[in-house]
Amino acid sequence: MAKIKQNIFILIFLCSFGLNAQELILGANRIEHIISLTNEKSIAIVGNQTSMVNNIHLVDTLISLNQNIIAVFSPEHGFRGTGDAGTKIENEVDIKTGIPIISLYGKNKKPKKKDLEDVDIIVFDIQDVGARFYTYISTLHYVLEACSEENITVIVLDRPNPNGHYVDGPVLEEKYKSFVGMHPIPTVHGMTIGEYAKMINGEKWIDKKSNLTIIEMLNYDRNRIYELPVKPSPNLPNKKSINLYPSLCLFEGTNVSIGRGTEKPFQHFGSPFLKHYSYAFQPKSGPGSKYPKHENKICYGKDLINTPILNSINLEWLIETYNQSQNKEDFFIGFFDKLAGTDKLRKQIISGKSSKEIKKSWKADLKEFKNVRKKYLLYN
Repeated sequence: MAKIKQNIFILIFLCSFGLNAQELILGANRIEHIISLTNEKSIAIVGNQTSMVNNIHLVDTLISLNQNIIAVFSPEHGFRGTGDAGTKIENEVDIKTGIPIISLYGKNKKPKKKDLEDVDIIVFDIQDVGARFYTYISTLHYVLEACSEENITVIVLDRPNPNGHYVDGPVLEEKYKSFVGMHPIPTVHGMTIGEYAKMINGEKWIDKKSNLTIIEMLNYDRNRIYELPVKPSPNLPNKKSINLYPSLCLFEGTNVSIGRGTEKPFQHFGSPFLKHYSYAFQPKSGPGSKYPKHENKICYGKDLINTPILNSINLEWLIETYNQSQNKEDFFIGFFDKLAGTDKLRKQIISGKSSKEIKKSWKADLKEFKNVRKKYLLYN
């Protein structure tokens, strides 16, 4: 025990070194608080490459403090965060620690009863980006649901939402529920992952309330746009791509590329069918994007690298490309309505509605969501 206390003191010192009173302290950096809940328990971690305590992975940090980690659950993109979007992730063993890694992306998205047999506590620590179709919050849902069924405590280590400064988009309709949208929320929800876990519990989106603890951040400001130290997934490499993601991801449901297979994913868009644009790029197969849309074809479009920070969803690009498309019947693909959470947005664009008109149709639902959301906010 004395050795554990000494190691905790060292980690607390390292985590706080150089911080002033106003700098962000992550839930994962509040080591003493975490250990007070996990010590002498059998622990499973839900994490990936973003689960860092400074420059040390959470798994390695807790092992160094003699915590009993018996399993790791990995989300989309895998434990090390290198898998392509949508690629099935297999179970494996972590080479460094020998701990089994159980995939929650592929044929099994929810922890099984047998996977949880010896688990006392699950620690969930994944960096989210604040968009409904970013699947880490769907993984959170299934983890909370499985743990509620087995009476296992879930500890969420809170992290900032880099798109937490606004709420926007259509609210998902029940008939369009899928792994890229499980709950009746707008495209951009403006909540941290800890706040979102509280909402899943509080809104009874799972049958039985989970035993949930949030390790809150200190000095978090949701109006500040944070630079993430680790890219949350292969095609979100920087602050610009993360800020553009909620607007550009809708293009995934069209014949327009958002730059997977280029050096600037989610920072430009284009298609071979938009030849009126002068800007062009050519997607290539590579790490993080083995089979990019329009592979090896010249895509004409727009470079967004110098676009000002967005404080709302930009629909102008979507409307503009639809209107300029050579074959409008092939513009949308079936996935679009799942991403949008409704078929209304597609129909509004086809009917010629302006961005202003479309956004006006979201107003009542957004107001209702924000009123519900207030109950679960942990920060100003």
